[in-house]
Amino acid sequence: QDELSGAMVTFRAVAATGIVMNVNNGEVLALASLPDFDPNEPIRPDSDELFNRATLGVFEMGSTLKTFTTAMALDSGKVTLATRYDARKPLQMGRFTISDFHPENRWLTVPEIFMHSSNIGTAEMAVDVGTDAQKAFLAKLGLLQPLVTEIREAGLPKVPRQWHELETMTVGYGHGIAVTPMQVAMASAAIVNGGKLIRPTLLVRDPGEAVPFTRVISETTSRQMRDLLRLVVTGGTGGKADVPGYPVAGKTGTAEKAAIGGYAHTKLLSSFMGVFPAEHPEYLV
Repeated sequence: QDELSGAMVTFRAVAATGIVMNVNNGEVLALASLPDFDPNEPIRPDSDELFNRATLGVFEMGSTLKTFTTAMALDSGKVTLATRYDARKPLQMGRFTISDFHPENRWLTVPEIFMHSSNIGTAEMAVDVGTDAQKAFLAKLGLLQPLVTEIREAGLPKVPRQWHELETMTVGYGHGIAVTPMQVAMASAAIVNGGKLIRPTLLVRDPGEAVPFTRVISETTSRQMRDLLRLVVTGGTGGKADVPGYPVAGKTGTAEKAAIGGYAHTKLLSSFMGVFPAEHPEYLV
């Protein structure tokens, strides 16, 4: 909460939210949504301070969702770490153009696509896997339905009304689909913990208690994704998260906020999903 408060001041943000989770048992160790309120002071029922952005707010989480597209592609067997995609120029789909924020203007391998957060490469990768497989994978990760936890406030994800090739591309890099930060935390934990999707809980589990899970990817794919997430921090867009002597892995995300008639180019939602230690993650932030 202190870190979020400081970040709001530094970046003149209107709001912030953060979650700390144990990736191996789903325990939520910390959660904050700002601005918040003092329970001792009366507050209007419609006040913005009452809105829980961690579990009720749904947002386009941007490139953090490339984590799921890349894991899906590798786990499908249709894509390997050596697969290359043409990112020499933007993709044109009818009247829509898909471009990269930091274009490399060359063919990219899967690790390079992920490290440099290429929208073009990720979109092409999503098309290779296919629309139906994408929908099924996101549903398996729990991203298409409200997430049930001990907190009754659960946001309803927003998905494309029509889900064709263009939507497959944009959803692949986190555009056109809105989910809660808690859902991203849960799904990301599954990507790094060996492939086990575990429902988050705010209660401490009993020692020795069996943790129920659903397998979403193989342990091999999970290991590959841990390496890619580490690469983002050591040589890609997540360099500011690098801690000397302590291996952090993660994925950056930036999304323009939806506005009437389109998107507000000057209003951004910035996010970072980090896990540590990178080789055998225990915690996700």
